[in-house]
Amino acid sequence: QVQLVESGGGLVQAGGSLRLSCAASGRSFATYAMGWFRQAPGKEREFVAAIHWRGSSTTFADSVKGRFTISRDNAKNTVYLQMNTLKPEDTAVYYCAAGPFRATTSNGYDYWGQGTQVIVSS
Repeated sequence: QVQLVESGGGLVQAGGSLRLSCAASGRSFATYAMGWFRQAPGKEREFVAAIHWRGSSTTFADSVKGRFTISRDNAKNTVYLQMNTLKPEDTAVYYCAAGPFRATTSNGYDYWGQGTQVIVSS
């Protein structure tokens, strides 16, 4: 079992930056691939980024490629999402997730956090 808690969301102007954190507790965090997803009002949850359990490989949605980076610190049981050059369309609740593979779909993950709100004003 893995428990995930996101933090770092908030209100930011377009063009600004935020760093989201996801702290994990429980067993074997370092053996899980980690992903970030987001869900905007009235829309389905969508993939944002994922990272291999060793941090050696990453995957990004086209909509955030070049603006967002994902990283992890297995010693701290934490995964990060650095978001730069934010746009109003990045407004959503952001969720982190843990699973066996670096998947780009929700069903590839077994554990989810409660989400953190990001609002980007124009």
